[in-house]
Amino acid sequence: MPTFCGAQKLNIITLSVLSLAMSTDAFAASITKGSTLKNPRVLSAIKLGLLFGCIEAIAPIVGWLIGSAGADYVEAFDHWIAFMLLVGLGIHMLLESRKDDDEEELAPNTKRSFIATVLTAVGTSIDAMTVGISLAFMKVNIYLAAAMIGLATTIMVTIGALLGNVMSGWVGKKAEAIGGVALIFIGCGILYSHTMA
Repeated sequence: MPTFCGAQKLNIITLSVLSLAMSTDAFAASITKGSTLKNPRVLSAIKLGLLFGCIEAIAPIVGWLIGSAGADYVEAFDHWIAFMLLVGLGIHMLLESRKDDDEEELAPNTKRSFIATVLTAVGTSIDAMTVGISLAFMKVNIYLAAAMIGLATTIMVTIGALLGNVMSGWVGKKAEAIGGVALIFIGCGILYSHTMA
């Protein structure tokens, strides 16, 4: 794993906050999914959580590989790239949290439902891939980060699916907004730590 002079090292607390932030959009989607189920079962919720969690764990590794490929060429301004990616993604999540979703109801146990659910999981993992790109410019164990993001997503999606029919959609949107704010703070923290070093 490449490391860079002056690269910001993320501690376990920052990684935990990052993992929770990455899981909020999937959590919002799982609440919507759970709200379409009259009697969500624990096993079904866990399966949904594992599906989202696995995809969300793979995404930052893919992003890290992409970022690592060009990292040697951008060492001088890697902290700016991490800052812009994380803050930009945070702002995007804040804007998305203000939109009204017309989510498609997915009937359980159908091929169409499964494909739509996988596509939803992939869609909510794009932000994790973007974060993976920024992690390529930091001193971080990408496999630990990916595992933490996947675990957080699995737990959050499982909870969201179970509580979806008793929680209104705005709770999921608020969670996504909180995740966006967390990413903005992490991005600003990286830039501040580097410029003040």
